[in-house]
Amino acid sequence: MEIAAITAAILFGLVAVFQVLLAFGFPLGEAAMGGSHRVLPANLRAASALNALLLIFMAGIVLQHAFQFSDLLRFLPTTILMWGIIIFMGINTLMNLISRSKKERLIMTPVSGLLFILCLWVV
Repeated sequence: MEIAAITAAILFGLVAVFQVLLAFGFPLGEAAMGGSHRVLPANLRAASALNALLLIFMAGIVLQHAFQFSDLLRFLPTTILMWGIIIFMGINTLMNLISRSKKERLIMTPVSGLLFILCLWVV
């Protein structure tokens, strides 16, 4: 379980970095949010910034659930939050799979699918 949690946290972190790059206007938009834009417009760049924060939060929840490393976070209902993350990642995987963007289907579908499996394993 610990290896799965660490792997998931690393993957969440890598996807968060990808989202930050999108938010800063890097031309990677073909692999995200339907792939309609090479460089995301301002509203989608803001969404990418929020996505990055959400992904970092999810990484923290996975680690907290697996290791209970922080007394400050013990108040979090990590089992409930983990199931929320699992449902989110399952839907995310399906959305990536049906995306019109070939890059999104080829890159993000396996990443989100792996995150779904890893989070399921951690629970």
